[in-house]
Amino acid sequence: MPEQSPLDLPEGDPFGPHNLPYGVFSLPGSPSGDDHRRVGVRLGSHVLDAGAAAHALGSPYASLLAQPTLNPLLASGPQTWSDVRRALTAWVTVPSHQEEVRPFFHALADVTLHLPYDVADYVDFYASEHHATNLGRLFRPDSEPLLPNWKHLPVGYHGRAGTVVVSGTDVVRPCGQRKAPSATEPTFGASAKLDIEAEVGFVVGAPSGLGSAVPLSSFRDHVFGLSLLNDWSARDIQPWEYVPLGPFVAKSFATSVSAWVTPLEALDHARVTPPARDVAVLPYLDDSAEDEPGGYDLRISVSLNGEVISEPPFAGMYWTGAQMLTHMTVGGASLRTGDLYGSGTVSGTETDQRGSLIELTWNGTEPLELPTGKRTFLEDGDEITLTAWAPGPDGVRVGLGEVSGRIAPARTTD
Repeated sequence: MPEQSPLDLPEGDPFGPHNLPYGVFSLPGSPSGDDHRRVGVRLGSHVLDAGAAAHALGSPYASLLAQPTLNPLLASGPQTWSDVRRALTAWVTVPSHQEEVRPFFHALADVTLHLPYDVADYVDFYASEHHATNLGRLFRPDSEPLLPNWKHLPVGYHGRAGTVVVSGTDVVRPCGQRKAPSATEPTFGASAKLDIEAEVGFVVGAPSGLGSAVPLSSFRDHVFGLSLLNDWSARDIQPWEYVPLGPFVAKSFATSVSAWVTPLEALDHARVTPPARDVAVLPYLDDSAEDEPGGYDLRISVSLNGEVISEPPFAGMYWTGAQMLTHMTVGGASLRTGDLYGSGTVSGTETDQRGSLIELTWNGTEPLELPTGKRTFLEDGDEITLTAWAPGPDGVRVGLGEVSGRIAPARTTD
């Protein structure tokens, strides 16, 4: 039986020509190093060597795509993003082009995927009202769950860009100081409450100038695309260290991102109006007059060792990606190509829509009932996988590349 062409996709494939996410890959047997990495575009269960295809077709974008990272493409700006996407769509849909690019496809199972861009800076937000409310009830049971600032601005913190890793990278259990509420002094050791945070990451392409804020209307001028993100968290280290300056060791050891970045254009059919806001925001964050709705209807699924434990809906996020970007730059902070900012944990109204184990198990007091037994926080050897899809054209789904990570034992103990 002849081998099926990578261009012959099953009907409704979420990684069809309507999607075309970008990544970076290397071929089997390639030496390590950037010289052997190349920009790829996913189509079904294959990846197209975009640079080689562009060169074969005499494309003006050949040099831009023949790179070991997405950063040059990210920096090229929205007009080039659109032009390149239009060209790629033609290459995989127009019969004459299909024959020319067919030799440049590789089976996804046969390639190695890499972190697709050099992360310049990393910021993580706290944009889900349901997640923030749940944590407020857990940590401040005698107070209002939301702090006074929460509905006036997107709360966030600066993370560690150097520990952003690609999906499939092992996550070493972190060590740090922990202090139980009843203890008088902290102790040092491996985290016993290792957690996940199911998030969406926004990848910045075009930079902005130092001292100039980016308005809501310029979101699409700077943000190239989205990817899934898991902000691993040590819940027993976090409460002792985060007062008064916020997360540090509990969050800086690893942040996993998908190997694929889905362009904003592929998600146009998933745009939705964010939830109604019951507190007026200052003018620079007021999106009521924007031409496009600021939310995205992304359906996320969280699996622990192959068992689905949660399905958080991104459409319910209180703060939008545009508002996060604007607030991040309102003080004059510049954007750099490769900046990454996360949405914060995505959680919904229902128990099975909570995007972290601390919520799903109510800080370990209500264990999950799984086929393998009761579970609270992550154990060594556990694997967490996030997947997601969004509504696309004509009822077809747009798939987001998965992000997974397996927990490795701590390297330093008590």
